[in-house]
Amino acid sequence: MTVKQKTRLHLLDSLRGFMMVNMIAYHAMWDLVNLFGVRASWYAGTSKYIWQQCICWTFILLSGFCWRLSRNHLRRGALVFGGGVVISLVTNLLMPASRILFGILTCIGSCVLLMIPLEKLARKIPAEIGAVISFMLFVLLRGCSEGYLGFEKWVILPLPDFLYRNLLTAYLGFPYRGFFSTDYFAVLPWFFLFLGGYFLYDVLGKRNLNEKLFARVKIPLLDTIGKNSLLIYMLHQPVVYGILLAADYLHII
Repeated sequence: MTVKQKTRLHLLDSLRGFMMVNMIAYHAMWDLVNLFGVRASWYAGTSKYIWQQCICWTFILLSGFCWRLSRNHLRRGALVFGGGVVISLVTNLLMPASRILFGILTCIGSCVLLMIPLEKLARKIPAEIGAVISFMLFVLLRGCSEGYLGFEKWVILPLPDFLYRNLLTAYLGFPYRGFFSTDYFAVLPWFFLFLGGYFLYDVLGKRNLNEKLFARVKIPLLDTIGKNSLLIYMLHQPVVYGILLAADYLHII
């Protein structure tokens, strides 16, 4: 289905806005626990991991789904990738112990740019088959940053050490020994989750579900947040940290 120029799939903006609120809350908790020494037993282990993964999975999947809705893929990809580079530079200079290298913005920007040369090939693949294969490859490669093929603790096959060499291999999904980043989302396996979202757009579009599901529902505040998600992402951490710093000075936390 081809989306008309004036059609806005508002529910996508609202979903992105909802996940932005979750991300801000998650990072606020991270700051409280790791920078301000607040104890929160629930914010640890599995619960923390699931919360973080749900946020990031949704962002990357939605980014792939929305790829077809962008009018300028090169500009969008470069803008998002550039935002990731700025965050990496700032955290390396000001907070080296909490640096971000190849974070989620770098990942999404890379995926958007990678789809530009790959779109003609992707268009030749039936959407349902493409979606299934993409999600299968994502599951298969989920553990590549840990040294194996497999998903979470399910190990299918160990990967050879020569793949894990330097910053380039870390960017691709094979971090070298000693690599550290507080937010790490490499090209692999996440490009395949992005690609799954790309194909999912056509799966729903063939059934005219995109407009039926997403164009008619608009949640005002979340919709606004979702439309400005990149700007909010770039600004939310210093703002949240500043608020918490003030609260700590006033002995509120």
